[in-house]
Amino acid sequence: MNNTNNEYSKALFILATEKEAIEEYTDCLENIKAVIEESPEYLEYLFSPAEPLSNRLNAIDQAFVSAPENIVSFLKLLCENGHIRELPLLIEDFFDLKRIYENSIVAEVTSAVELTKSQKLRLEEKLSKMEGKNITAIYNVDKNLLGGIKIEVGGKTLDGSTSKKLSLIKGAMNG
Repeated sequence: MNNTNNEYSKALFILATEKEAIEEYTDCLENIKAVIEESPEYLEYLFSPAEPLSNRLNAIDQAFVSAPENIVSFLKLLCENGHIRELPLLIEDFFDLKRIYENSIVAEVTSAVELTKSQKLRLEEKLSKMEGKNITAIYNVDKNLLGGIKIEVGGKTLDGSTSKKLSLIKGAMNG
C-alpha cells in the first residue's frame, strides 16, 4: 500500500467497521471492481479532465445508486482529488485491511488438475494450522505442472509439483 492509497483505504475501512458493514462494503467493492475490469473506459471517463467534474460526479451517482452512501462519497472524493485511477489498488488495499482485521492471509494454490471441494477444504485447514491464520485461497489450474501442487502463502512458495521434481532431478544429473 502506498501512503495515499493507505490513507483512503484506511478511512473507508474505518467507516465500514464503525457502521458494522464490512461485508456489505466488501461486496459492493467487489462489484465495483468487476465493473472496472469489464469497462476500463468508465474509470478513464471519471478521470478525464476534459469532462466537467459535475458530469463525472453525476455519473458516479447514477452508476452506484444502490451502493452505500459512504462508498459513493468515497468514489466522489477520489474523483475530486484526482485519485480515481487508483481505485483498483484502493479496493485491493481495503481487502488487505479486511484480511488483517480477520487475521487472514491469501494463499495462491496452483494444481495440475481441478481440486475437489474436500481437497480444497483439507488444504485450507492444513495451511491455516501451518500459518496460524485464516486462509483465503485462490485456486488456479496449470497443466504445465504435470502433477502435484504449488502453493504461495505468507511470502513462501511450497512447490510439490511434478515439474519442480523433474527440474531438481535434471539439475542433480547435470551437476
